[in-house]
This record gives sequence, C-alpha cells and structure tokens, in this order.
Amino acid sequence: MSYADEFASSSPFAIDAVREERAAFIRRTYAHLAGAICVFAGLLYIISNNDALVFPLLKLMGVANGFLFLGMFIGASWIANSWAMNGKSLTTQYMGLALYTVAEAIIFAPVCYFVSTMIGTPELLFQAAGLTLVVFGGLTAFVMITGADFSFMRGFLVVGSLVAFAALIFGAISGFHMGLWFSVAMIGLSAGYILYDTSNVMRHYRTDQHVAAALALFASVALMFWYMIQLLLALQGRD
Repeated sequence: MSYADEFASSSPFAIDAVREERAAFIRRTYAHLAGAICVFAGLLYIISNNDALVFPLLKLMGVANGFLFLGMFIGASWIANSWAMNGKSLTTQYMGLALYTVAEAIIFAPVCYFVSTMIGTPELLFQAAGLTLVVFGGLTAFVMITGADFSFMRGFLVVGSLVAFAALIFGAISGFHMGLWFSVAMIGLSAGYILYDTSNVMRHYRTDQHVAAALALFASVALMFWYMIQLLLALQGRD
C-alpha cells in the first residue's frame, strides 16, 4: 500500500475527528465549493459570450437532441462523482470536481445566453443566483447550528429524483410543459439535497475528502440555481 493510500484509509470521518481537524475540513470544503462556483461563473461568462461556442449548445437544447443533452449531464455527473468519492488521491478528486464544473458551465451556457441576450433580462440571472445563495446559506446554517442528521432523507430524494426524471422524459416525448409548479417542486427537491449533503459532509466524509464533499454541495447548488432561473422565467411568463 502506498503512503497516499495509507493516509486516505486512516483519515477519520469528520464527525469523529478532533474539533480542530473537523473545523479545518469544513473550511477546506467550503473554500473549494466557493472556488468551484467562481470557476463555473467564469466559464459560464466565457462560453455564453462566445457565439462559436454557445450556438452549437443552443442547438442541443432542441427537442430532437434533448436526450443527448440530458445524457451528457447524467454521464458527467456520474463520472465526476465516481472519481471524487472513490479516488484515493486528491488528484483524482480534483479531476472529478473539475469535470463536473466544466460540464455544468456547458449545460448552463445556452440558458444564460437565452435569458441575457435573446430575451434581454440579464438581471434575472443575478436574481436567481442571489436567491439560490440565500436559501443555500440558510439551510447550511440550520444544519450546522442544530447538528441535525438528514441521512434519513436519502430514500425520499432518490424517489423524488426518479419521479422528476420520468416527468421530464414524459414532457419531452409528449410536448407537455412542466410549468411553474414543477420548478417549485424541483427547488424543494434541491433544498432537500442541500440538507442531506450538508449533513453528510459532517457525518459520512473523511477529513481528506473535502474535494468530494465540495462536489456534492456544488451539485445541489447548481440544481437549485437551474430551477430558480426556470421559476423566475415562469413568473415573468417567458418559460
């Protein structure tokens, strides 16, 4: 066994670590989350403001290629999370976080281009981002202050995700528009994921898995941001 493997296997879970080590793990996790969000925002700006990059992505948003677009999202998420969670080295975890961050920027770019350029409401993106950060901050504070364990939510979240996925497939096939209440329900689902993932950061991640923990939190934040945009578009009658 290499030194890196031995170190990884001997690292305690955050909940079992001494106070200073647990606090350092939390700081590293949220610093990496903030870094991933900043990189995501930078890539999103570059892609959505480059016609050569964003126009092909706009075509992928069409009904004919919708499943290809969805498949890219699911595939990138699975690979990234697998690398981040199962990797013995920090390098592998960073590869997972980097892949997911780039994939999210690619997926969000055409929607952001549509909102800011095609319908001319770039302020809507800032509103959605602000609301997402406020809700995320509130839910995170609640878990940190109360120390509540939300691991029991896993089954509900899995079922909710499967129902949402089935609804999206049905909507794509039938042409049925999900509308305002679906966005509200998905924001609720993403809030559940934030509670669950924040609880897991403390209880089910080793202190050397701060990059993997940041990836899990980033995925929940991205999901909420996506449906905050959809919600605000629906409220403006432009969905």
